[in-house]
Amino acid sequence: MNIVQKESFFANRYEMKTEPTTASSQTVHLFTDGACRGNPGPGGYGAILRYGNHEKELSEGFRKTTNNRMELMAVIKGLEALKKDNLNIVVVSDSEYVVNAIKKGWLLNWEKKGWKKVKNVDLWKQFIGLYKKHHITFEWIRGHAGHPENERCDVLAVQAASERKLLIDHEYEANQK
Repeated sequence: MNIVQKESFFANRYEMKTEPTTASSQTVHLFTDGACRGNPGPGGYGAILRYGNHEKELSEGFRKTTNNRMELMAVIKGLEALKKDNLNIVVVSDSEYVVNAIKKGWLLNWEKKGWKKVKNVDLWKQFIGLYKKHHITFEWIRGHAGHPENERCDVLAVQAASERKLLIDHEYEANQK
């Protein structure tokens, strides 16, 4: 892979150029994973955005968070990296928490009921704003089952959680006191 400077769908003008993939040129694929060493504990997320032959990897680590927060953060950060709205996006995740919130309608019910007894409200509200900008479908895959992009996202998430300088998940830490 080589780094090229080029205008693209991704917010960062620097992206990795890869060989053509089997991904549809009309659809953005977002592969995601979250990891946490302890729950709560140091955590991180990994995401891969793919559009045609363009691919971008994203990851960050946090000093104290939860696995579910990192799973959802991976989706949010991937969607935030897109420069255009109204895109067709397929999110591929091993998180039943994230996928079921959409596919089973939990998210709509949480919102209708005023977010009572819902964890990670800050992230879900952030997600909803991004979700409404696009046409998004979710696919659940079993984690640690050899799916190449999921395995790579796991590596990114674990590496991010293991960094020496970790970010602060302000919302999570503020609500734990």
